[in-house]
Amino acid sequence: MDDPEIVASAIFGDWNLIVWTTFAVLVPVIFTLWCSAQRAKRCMQLKSILRKGKHEWHYTDLFSKPTYCSICTQHILQGAFCVSCGVCVDEGCIKKAEKRLKCKEITTLTTQKKVQTLHQWVRGNVPLCSYCINCKQLCGSQPKLCDYRCMWCQRTVHDDCKDRSSDKESCDFGEFRNLIIPPDYLFRVSQLPRGKSVDFEKVASCYNAHWTPLIVLVNTRSGNNMGEVLLGEFKTLLNPVQVFDISVVPPMRALQLCSLLPCNSARVLVCGGDGTVGWVLDAIDEMKIKGHEKFIPYVAVLPIGTGNDLANSLGWGAGYAGEIPVEHILRNIMDADVVKLDRWKVQVASKRYSLRKPKVLSMNNYFSVGPDALMALNFHAQREKTPSLFSSRIINKAAYLFYGTKDCLVQECKDLSKKVQLELDGERVELPELEGIIVLNIAYWGGGCRLWEGMGDEPYPPASLF
Repeated sequence: MDDPEIVASAIFGDWNLIVWTTFAVLVPVIFTLWCSAQRAKRCMQLKSILRKGKHEWHYTDLFSKPTYCSICTQHILQGAFCVSCGVCVDEGCIKKAEKRLKCKEITTLTTQKKVQTLHQWVRGNVPLCSYCINCKQLCGSQPKLCDYRCMWCQRTVHDDCKDRSSDKESCDFGEFRNLIIPPDYLFRVSQLPRGKSVDFEKVASCYNAHWTPLIVLVNTRSGNNMGEVLLGEFKTLLNPVQVFDISVVPPMRALQLCSLLPCNSARVLVCGGDGTVGWVLDAIDEMKIKGHEKFIPYVAVLPIGTGNDLANSLGWGAGYAGEIPVEHILRNIMDADVVKLDRWKVQVASKRYSLRKPKVLSMNNYFSVGPDALMALNFHAQREKTPSLFSSRIINKAAYLFYGTKDCLVQECKDLSKKVQLELDGERVELPELEGIIVLNIAYWGGGCRLWEGMGDEPYPPASLF
């Protein structure tokens, strides 16, 4: 028979082990949850501060190059930077920066007839390989907060050289002066009498004769997830008032800025895929309907989408992944030639009697019925449902491959020739057994395929966009 003291000791030992095991497991879990809650609370407070600030702050956990705080001048690894003016600060110095440092002035009050914008300097963290405008020596080479950069013309100057120069020196906006909307222009426009025909050419006459202001429309939800970076880079080089995120501000609202510029002077850069370009072109059609034909802008494309067939056909490349600097893109826009593009209306109607009006769509690239259209529809529906999953061009193409493979196995569009009738110039065309019909308006299809040229042994002329 067991000794009662030994049994009690064994039971006590088991309970002691259970308690200590539970304590050893729960304490790290509780501590981790507490730390996560504190971090979430801190992030919420930080976001509130960043959102309400005068600067357009962007928080980062790691700067890509050696960076120094504009307030405490110390080296920082994580903190915030303003995408408009380029000020960099430590997390603890954000509130001080809001009070002490001015951001880029997107509008300037002026009563002078002569245009004169002074340099707006920001100290430290100048771009690599920058040279002083006075002594022509390298800037920003010392391991500390030093030297200055103008927020508008992007010129740099040494601390000593700046002290020797005049603070009243005017800024000419640098290399991209013809694309920038000056900070005093919108103020001058706002002072014009309303209700009459406004002569914007008269207001713009005091600027460069070759002034062609650029409006940048960025779709941050497009293919390669580069929209946020491009927004910041364009706001740094241009006036932030002319750069829009069209996932927040629809293209129609953003293009209203064209009506405040001289006739036929504005250019629009669309950063996105083919769908984004079509979205913007439809908004331009609405401008025509509303009687703003004289303000219609020219359109350039920066292809950051998945397929980018239209951009490829127009000579803007098959896809942008940050391989060339934004400055080079702006130079290409200034040097680009204007070409015309055919755009067609496609009417979708039912043969059966219906009270609904036929649906009219615009065709920029191609119109198709068949597996490729079904694949694009499935992809679009899934991306609308879970947009966070489609954050990369590679992932998007993998999704297209998945839906394409699925359709090859299921063959939902089989015997399409028995369900569709095709007429060309009023004459019916006998269709062979097929699963898809594609009407092309551009040279490329399906992410770079050239269907028109080189099909079979019969030679075909090059595809024409107009």
